[in-house]
Amino acid sequence: MEKLNSSQRAYLRGLANRLDAIFQLGKEGISDNFISQIDDVLEKRELIKISLLETCEHTVKEAAQMICDATGAQSVQMIGRKIVFYREARKDENRKIELPVKKK
Repeated sequence: MEKLNSSQRAYLRGLANRLDAIFQLGKEGISDNFISQIDDVLEKRELIKISLLETCEHTVKEAAQMICDATGAQSVQMIGRKIVFYREARKDENRKIELPVKKK
């Protein structure tokens, strides 16, 4: 996946403002099942928000990197203990978000 530019990130941040965190990462950590669930939801929604609980053993940056590496998503924003991820849906019928065109 191509890296997002600043205008695309800003656009996605705007969309994410209305989102609630649909996953919470706690003391269980990042398991294969957790990654599988995130992967499935990214395919359906493309943009998701995750909240890290105080009991999570990872920092926000560590968790974001691990999830990005495992799912192929990109971290759009980190605010406090919340992370927003974006990944374009692999199937055309699941694509909902139209990113601003990159300027050359």
